[in-house]
Amino acid sequence: MIWNAFILALREIRRSALRSILTTLGIVIGVASVIAMVMLGDATTAYVTNSISKLGSNMLIVRPGQDRHGPQGTDATAKRFTHNDIATIRREIGGLKGVAPVASKGMQAVYGNQNYSTSIDGSDNDYFSVKDWAFESGRMFSPAELQGGKAVCVIGETIRKELFGDQDPIGASIRLGNFSCKVIGLLHPKGASMFGMDQDDIIVVPIRMFQRRISGNQDISVIMLSTKNASSIENIKSSLTAMMRERRHIRSGDEDDFNVRDLREVVQTLTSTTKMLTVLLGAVATISLLVGGIGIMNIMLVSVTERTREIGIRLAIGALEREVLLQFLVEAIVLSSLGGVIGVILGIGFGIGISVFFDLPLIFNTMIVLVAFLFSTLVGIVFGYFPARKAARLNPIDALRYE
Repeated sequence: MIWNAFILALREIRRSALRSILTTLGIVIGVASVIAMVMLGDATTAYVTNSISKLGSNMLIVRPGQDRHGPQGTDATAKRFTHNDIATIRREIGGLKGVAPVASKGMQAVYGNQNYSTSIDGSDNDYFSVKDWAFESGRMFSPAELQGGKAVCVIGETIRKELFGDQDPIGASIRLGNFSCKVIGLLHPKGASMFGMDQDDIIVVPIRMFQRRISGNQDISVIMLSTKNASSIENIKSSLTAMMRERRHIRSGDEDDFNVRDLREVVQTLTSTTKMLTVLLGAVATISLLVGGIGIMNIMLVSVTERTREIGIRLAIGALEREVLLQFLVEAIVLSSLGGVIGVILGIGFGIGISVFFDLPLIFNTMIVLVAFLFSTLVGIVFGYFPARKAARLNPIDALRYE
C-alpha cells in the first residue's frame, strides 16, 4: 500500500511539475542555507584556531599595564620589563620551552633601490622557539652575535619579496636607519594572522643591538613564553604573576601593572563567538524550512480541492480513509524529501564554494546534513498531515457532487 501511494505521489508530482518545483523551493532554500551556514561557521572556527596556533603553541604573553591597544599594543605609561626580569623567569620558573624578550619599532628597510616600511623586533633565539617558527634558509643568531649585539638580522618572507624579489637574501646587507644589517636567516612563511596582520612582514635582530642602535634604551616591551606542556599553563601563569608582582613591588590588594595573556583564552573566546554566530545563522536559515512547510501545506490543500471528485470516486469504490490519508501524506513527504535532497546538494556546493572563495578550511559536517534532511522530511509530515486528513474525511457523496 505504501509503495502504491509512493507511485501515485510521483505521478501527481510529475503531472504538475512546475508547481511541484515551486512548492519545494522553500525546502530547498532552507536545507541549503542551514548546511551552507553551518559549514561556514565550522570553517571560520577552524580558521580562528589555526590562526592562533600559528602564533605559537602553549604561549603566554606578558605586557606592561592593563590596557592593550590592539592585538600587539602595550600601555605606553606602564613600567617596562628588564633583562633581569627575563633572567629571573628563566631561573625560577620551570616547565618552559622558551622565554623571549621582545622590543619593537617600525622602520624603513632599504636594499639597493628598493625600500619598504616594516616592523623590527629585537629578541633572541627563543623568539623562534616560542613562536614555533621554522627557518626556510639560513640560521639563528650565534651566542657571540647576541652577546655583542652584532648587526645581523633574520627576515620574513614578505621582506624577501619586497626587497629582494627572487634573489637569495642570505648574506646580503640591508640598511635600517643609519646602519647596515647582514641577513643571516629567512623564516618560513606563516601568512596573515587572525587579526589580519602579515606575520611575514618582520625583521628580527638581536635585542642588544636593537636597544643600542634603534631604541636607545634597555626597555623590553613584551615577554613571550612557551610551556613544554599545555597542562602546566595555569600553574606557570600563577607562578609568573606572583613573581612579577614581587619584582615590581606591588602590594597585596593593589592591581597588577602588567597583564599575562594565555592564548587559549583568546581561542576559547573567539571560537565560542563563532559557534554562537553559527547557531544564530542556522536558526535563521531554519525559518526558511518552516516557510517551505507552509508552502507545501498550501499547495496540498489546493491539490485536495482540485482532486475532490477523484477522492470521492476512490472512497465510493471502497478505499479506506487511512489509504486516502496515506496517499496525500506520502505525496507531501516525497515533495519535502526531494526538496531536501536538492537542498543538501546545493548546500554542500555553496559550502565548498564559500570555503574556496574565502580561503577557509573545508569542514564537512555529516551530522548537520542528516539533521537538515530529516528535518525537511519531518516538515513534510507535519505540514502534509492536515491536508491529508482533510482529504480522508471527505464525504463521498459530497465529493462526487463537487464541480
